Amino acid sequence: MTTLKVITKSRIELVDITAQARRAVESAGVANGLCNLFVTHTTAGLMVSENWDPDLTGDILGRLERLVPHEAGYRHSEGNAQSHILSVMLGVSVNIPVRNGTLALGRWQGVILTELDGPRERSVIVTVIAGA
Repeated sequence: MTTLKVITKSRIELVDITAQARRAVESAGVANGLCNLFVTHTTAGLMVSENWDPDLTGDILGRLERLVPHEAGYRHSEGNAQSHILSVMLGVSVNIPVRNGTLALGRWQGVILTELDGPRERSVIVTVIAGA
């Protein structure tokens, strides 16, 4: 098990952590199995998405803001209800197969940390389990 530390720069942003996740998997020394990534925060999320076209990041963030607006008369007293709601919608973990010692991602796929209440330091736990 490894913990990745990710420093975010904005209130809401997508951060590509594919390289760090690949290094964690390679360090685990598992040839074939499963990698679980889990963000330990209630105002962040994880997803697998395209990590090549920077315009997609803006499209995703724009749609998330429209689906769950930052200001919408929420009762949560800390002022970050949007972040909690989006975290629940997006999820806080992803599972990715490990093949030949690396993440078995598709050509355009990457592991994306979704910052929803930044900027902050976020922790992502990476667990790699050997398979048959």
